[in-house]
Amino acid sequence: MKDKNKKHNTENQDKPVGPENEDVPDVKAESDDAKSVSESEAQGKSADLKAETSGKEGNDEKYLRLMADFDNFRKRTIRERTELYQRANEDIIEEILPVLDHLDLALKSAAENNVVAGVIDGFRLVAEQLLSALRKSGLTVLDVAEGSQFDPTLHEAISHLPSENIPENAVITQIRRGYLLGGRVLRATQVVVSRGSQSDGGQENVEPVISSEGK
Repeated sequence: MKDKNKKHNTENQDKPVGPENEDVPDVKAESDDAKSVSESEAQGKSADLKAETSGKEGNDEKYLRLMADFDNFRKRTIRERTELYQRANEDIIEEILPVLDHLDLALKSAAENNVVAGVIDGFRLVAEQLLSALRKSGLTVLDVAEGSQFDPTLHEAISHLPSENIPENAVITQIRRGYLLGGRVLRATQVVVSRGSQSDGGQENVEPVISSEGK
């Protein structure tokens, strides 16, 4: 009898303590699952952060592109408005230039015919006032002195004459005054150009008008 009880107690000692049929939790499996979930969450947060950063960079790029387009539009608008203003001035001033030419001719004729000084001064005052008003719009007088080098971008050669005193390709005399508008040639100065010394006393050689840049 004692041997049976002893055997029964030995068997009970070998059994795990606790309720019958109770499962023992797998700690390693739970740890692996938790690690997997943590890595998945980290990857998800990293993807969200990357997407957010990419979206911000895209918005910044769009903003910079928009600002560049607006700046180009502003500059183009200012340039077009300035060009329109200059063209309007150019058309008006070109209509007035013949008036200045006639005043210059009148002053020259009056001086050659010994007209009363008061009359000459009156014509000169009108010419100066008109020219002063045009200068406020950017007009600049383009005169050329005798003996100056001929410049086809500023001068218009209406003829070539031999000259003993003026070197070849230099200006003998100015026929009509030229003008600049905003630094650009509005009308070239008409001049007579020297062909240099001619031993045979060559005759005048009238050549076609040379168009100047911006005329």
